[in-house]
Amino acid sequence: MMNSALGRFRLIGLIEGVSYLVLLGIAMPLKYFWDYPAAVKIAGSLHGLFFVLYILALAHVTMTNKWSFLKVIGAFIASLLPFGNFVLDARLKKEQ
Repeated sequence: MMNSALGRFRLIGLIEGVSYLVLLGIAMPLKYFWDYPAAVKIAGSLHGLFFVLYILALAHVTMTNKWSFLKVIGAFIASLLPFGNFVLDARLKKEQ
């Protein structure tokens, strides 16, 4: 999976998707229901790092594979939606 720009993008996308779900599904409830804001600080920081890596990997795969503007926008939007990266990964797996 790490042998190509697309493989690295898919891996980073999966990690970013998991971090987003952890932020939304675990850290946010801990903050708002159990008054534990440190969970959001930790999970949010990690998710922010993974999101930046995702954007860098998206730029790299775009240049390497000459993706169209619509495909790039679709990949960006997928990163903003819960489970979006997993749907995108399934489509990219067919392409790889």
